[in-house]
Amino acid sequence: MVSTPTQHPEIIRTERGLTIAGTRITLYDVMDYVTAQYPSKFIRGLFNLTNEQINAALTYIEENRAEVEAEYKLVLKEAEELQRYYEEKNRDLISRLATQPVKPGEEAVRAKLQAAKAKFEVRS
Repeated sequence: MVSTPTQHPEIIRTERGLTIAGTRITLYDVMDYVTAQYPSKFIRGLFNLTNEQINAALTYIEENRAEVEAEYKLVLKEAEELQRYYEEKNRDLISRLATQPVKPGEEAVRAKLQAAKAKFEVRS
């Protein structure tokens, strides 16, 4: 475990990894949006952070880019492995649920869900 430099008390290491002090938000959560090139104001609002918190997170990421990116890649890899595990484990259940008829009154909701799913798959 690498300790965080003392010049950044706003960033602490917890069992979840590098975290913004006083929150449950990790730098890896922030990295999702940094790598997608979202503006800092958007990220701040998304996570309900103060200007000081988002500035500390972005400064820490910039000053420790190699370390943060290496840990971020590990987090992404673990997330992909978990996703594959649960997709495999629940494949039969998901297939069974997909073949069940739509309950009365849920047709509009189901249609909306299918449209959103199709839109998401086109973007991917």
